[in-house]
Amino acid sequence: MIAFVRHGQTAVNRNGQLQGRFDAPLTELGVAQAQRVARALAVESPVRVITSPLTRARTTAEAIAAAIGVEVELDHRLVELDYGEWDQRLLTDIPIDAWRHWRDTPSFAPPGGESLEAVTARVIDFCRSRLDEWRDDLVVAVSHVSPIKAAVCWALDVGPSVTWRMQLGLASITRVGCGQDDRPQLVSFNETAHLAV
Repeated sequence: MIAFVRHGQTAVNRNGQLQGRFDAPLTELGVAQAQRVARALAVESPVRVITSPLTRARTTAEAIAAAIGVEVELDHRLVELDYGEWDQRLLTDIPIDAWRHWRDTPSFAPPGGESLEAVTARVIDFCRSRLDEWRDDLVVAVSHVSPIKAAVCWALDVGPSVTWRMQLGLASITRVGCGQDDRPQLVSFNETAHLAV
């Protein structure tokens, strides 16, 4: 099973800005969130921790890996959607017509950026290449909102447009596994109870 973990808070997402490939560090709260998710997962004894290369994900992954005594592995397929020229812009600064077109068209990419279809393709490749291998083990994959939602869409066999109908919290856990018929399945979504401890 893959436990997808969204990284902790950064100043960019705290301020309501789009955060794609801009490499911001965790805030103090983000570090505390990483430690809480690490404690929650440590009791489940994951066998591996794989992460996006961006600092906010790596720092979250390092907390988890330290709690369970493994090394962090990088996988570029887990990196966040590239917002191109829209990176670090406030959501309210995106023209409403462009925002609607983005939500309605999975092949749309922000100027200089990446489409939801492209993110979905690389995340599906990650899941397909790894999930069968990890059927009987728990593996943590630290990533970002768009790739994790793409994994959920794959598990549910729905198109990428559904991502706009999901809310995924910081330092949350979302689990994807294999059913008895070898098909992917969503086991849990947006677990956040560990953050209240």
